[in-house]
Amino acid sequence: MNRILIAEDEPGIASFLEKGLRAAGFTTLSVDDGASAAAVARDDTFDLVILDLGLPGLNGHEVLADIRGRGQRMPVVILTARKGVGDTVAGLEGGADDYITKPFRFEELLARVRARLRERGTPDSTVLEAGGVKLDLRTRFAEVGGKKVELSAREFLLAETLIRHRGQVLSREILLSRVWGYDFDPGSNVVDVYVGYLRKKLGRDMIETVRGMGYRLVDHS
Repeated sequence: MNRILIAEDEPGIASFLEKGLRAAGFTTLSVDDGASAAAVARDDTFDLVILDLGLPGLNGHEVLADIRGRGQRMPVVILTARKGVGDTVAGLEGGADDYITKPFRFEELLARVRARLRERGTPDSTVLEAGGVKLDLRTRFAEVGGKKVELSAREFLLAETLIRHRGQVLSREILLSRVWGYDFDPGSNVVDVYVGYLRKKLGRDMIETVRGMGYRLVDHS
């Protein structure tokens, strides 16, 4: 299981990243200042670092310089709220492997994380299966009973989240954060709507409603 260090000082974003990455099967550790990020990153067991450039204390560029100055080569994906090209270029020239600008959609960040891990030769599982449903995370194809099924990007990500946590009840808030992003309207019924879409495509008995709590994928295999 890949281990990811999150260096982000905005609690809402840090929590959003932790929940999403854990739901995707990663182990995470979060810190909220530059000095802590530099110190913790010395642990070579991390497979990737998500690094906010606007950290208090040491900023992201200084943390990145510290990491690369010690010869550590784990991938670093920088987060920035800054729109200037120069800031992004400085991060990439300083040794970052990729960047994403706030606000962002979790689906895009997850794709970038997986791409960087594949380049490093430490991919996570690329095929998920449960109850006759198979998801290929690289091709984004889905199969039900051996037959291909067309899923939209959101449907695929929702199905992936449920399968990774089969048997567990996931609240609407967790699913909303994981699939639609931390800045999405928490009062929306979009989760319920998309669960309905998935039931039509994957089978109505695959996703169970747990009243007052959320949804659970039931593996009948």
